[in-house]
Amino acid sequence: MADSIRDHDWVSTPLGPLDTWPDVLKTSVALCLASRFPQAVLWGNSLITLHNDAFTHILGDKPTALGRPFSDVWQEAWSEIRHMAQRALDGEAVYIEDFPLLIERHGSPERAYFTFCYSPIRDHDGRVVGMLDTVTETTASVVANQRLNFLDSLGRAAANATDPERIMATTTQLLGEHLQLSSCAYAVMDPDEDGFTICGDWVAPGSPRLIGQYRLADFGQLAVNRLRAGLPLVINDNLTQLAPLESATFQAIGITATICMPLIKDGHLTALMAIHDRQPRNWTHYEQALIGEVTERCWAHIQRFQAHAEVNQAMAALEALNTTLEQRVEERTTQLLHTEAVLRQTQKLEAIGQLTGGVAHDFNNLLTIIRSSIHFLQRPDLDETRRSRYFKTVADTVDRGAKLTGQLLAFARRQALSPQVFDAGPRLEAMADMLDTATGARIHIQIELPKQPCHVHADLGQLETAVINLMINARDAMAGEGTLCLRLEADKALPLLRGQAAQAGPFAAISVIDNGVGIAPHLLERIFDPFFTTKAAGHGTGLGLSQVFGFARQSGGDVQVHSVEGQGTTFTLYLPQVPMTEVQAIGPGTPLAPHGARRRILVVEDNPDVGGFTAQILRDHGYQISWATSAEEALGQIATAQEPFDAVFSDVVMPGIGGLALARGLRDSHPALPVILTSGYSEAIAEGGHQGFAFLAKPYSAEQVCQMLGKVLGDT
Repeated sequence: MADSIRDHDWVSTPLGPLDTWPDVLKTSVALCLASRFPQAVLWGNSLITLHNDAFTHILGDKPTALGRPFSDVWQEAWSEIRHMAQRALDGEAVYIEDFPLLIERHGSPERAYFTFCYSPIRDHDGRVVGMLDTVTETTASVVANQRLNFLDSLGRAAANATDPERIMATTTQLLGEHLQLSSCAYAVMDPDEDGFTICGDWVAPGSPRLIGQYRLADFGQLAVNRLRAGLPLVINDNLTQLAPLESATFQAIGITATICMPLIKDGHLTALMAIHDRQPRNWTHYEQALIGEVTERCWAHIQRFQAHAEVNQAMAALEALNTTLEQRVEERTTQLLHTEAVLRQTQKLEAIGQLTGGVAHDFNNLLTIIRSSIHFLQRPDLDETRRSRYFKTVADTVDRGAKLTGQLLAFARRQALSPQVFDAGPRLEAMADMLDTATGARIHIQIELPKQPCHVHADLGQLETAVINLMINARDAMAGEGTLCLRLEADKALPLLRGQAAQAGPFAAISVIDNGVGIAPHLLERIFDPFFTTKAAGHGTGLGLSQVFGFARQSGGDVQVHSVEGQGTTFTLYLPQVPMTEVQAIGPGTPLAPHGARRRILVVEDNPDVGGFTAQILRDHGYQISWATSAEEALGQIATAQEPFDAVFSDVVMPGIGGLALARGLRDSHPALPVILTSGYSEAIAEGGHQGFAFLAKPYSAEQVCQMLGKVLGDT
């Protein structure tokens, strides 16, 4: 489907060429194509349709839906779903189960049932620009439940009937109502006579009654021959299967379609007739099979009244057993139809519960340490040594909390990366040397590097964290003994993993190879889930591999795992490679900044606690501070300031104009005014990067703020 979307002529659609699509549309389509659930991205007010392969089964043999308005694709059902689509465009997530729709599919109108969710798609400014349609067809399970309920009702009604005529009347009425027929009747024919009798019928309001005597010639010789042979007669689509004379006879009594299910008993031909006289239609396999089953059941009930008492009792017991077995089989079938959907929902809830529980557990541990330390710091008799120790404990615990949120954001591909271009070989050598001294003499670390430099574009700190996580896992898998290989290969193609679309290369492949215990096949799909770990309690958080996965995907690459139990595991991290012609030199690091030296800084922060804290620590370091609680107020202060500001330190996520928009505006109006952005999490920063502005992630320390200010002000 990715190829179909790529090859589609989008120029003639409201979306325009692919390369002009907004990032949020590209991201939404990529997520849709990677999903195994039937999904469609519906873009803009016209709801232009883009969908994945699984959605094709929902469409059936409809014309292609790509690039067409959703209202055209489902025009026959649009009046029923339009208001729900509008609710999604108004910003509401709409979810409904087993919703019935009459749709054109497979050449004729078809009643189908769907469970679906319309989810709004928002751009970076929060505006709704489309919706995501996630849908599962539940027709099979709904129809199976309806059939079970109908047969159950029919069995109870027939069991309470007191004579064969009552059984016939009850059966025809229930069958006609269940299949929404205009008429349903029983006909009795004598194979040796030239006539037949419709001896009982159920008729919907507005339809002609058919009860009475008829000649076989009226019924049609083709039909009679089939019935006398004990074969079902199925006439569809306005009687086109009949000869003209026979068709005219049927039309004269108002029949447009019929099914006759025959039974030859005691020399007589008994047929259950399902009749439709309102519009042309084709009988479905479900209707044909059900009418045949009902015919058999009805005759079995009639036989009960015609047999001797002993035979009657035996037949009743056999029928009860048969009904019970059929119900059990049908119930099991219904359960199997629901199993896949239930399993997916269970796995989703398990993942959410595991993630929530893991976050709560780790953060509660951190908060416990901080609270206990603060309790001791409040004691007046605490000596300076212990006071210093508790202060250090609080600081270290805050760093651990920041690292935990960073790992979670890495898994979700929502961390703020600071990518740079560097030669990966020397960096990997340094990491190998460091771990070689830490792993002990029984583990041999082997490193394989290409002959030529291999430059990558990535966040160096996150890469080091990812590789160290992989090497520590490899060390643990080898139980402290074996060979651990760290390999770097250049100019590799990115494999198609987890439904990700093909990407142009080249890529650098960093592999961590061990000869440890390996990973069981049933665990391979879960190893990247946050807080999932096979290690004993207290020996791993379950966030290491989730950080590797999130970092790789957000960097434009991916991670591949190959493992054989008892032989070892290979993790390969793919990162975008930079050609030598584009390599740029990396500047030296920046040392700590000196005090503010009376520089004028404008702090823009809507949170009063954070804003007051930041302003105070900067004043304590010698800066002159003005504080604005919004971007609008900041612009006003800049415009009216008697002395110009030397720098702006702004939060990203604020009501009204956000920090990123403020920074872009100042870059145009005050190009010489440095802007530092800060945020605990920003979707715009995570997806679009810093856009050339200095960035400091929360939580930050006073030293980090001053160091960043010294860097942008050129004081260092």
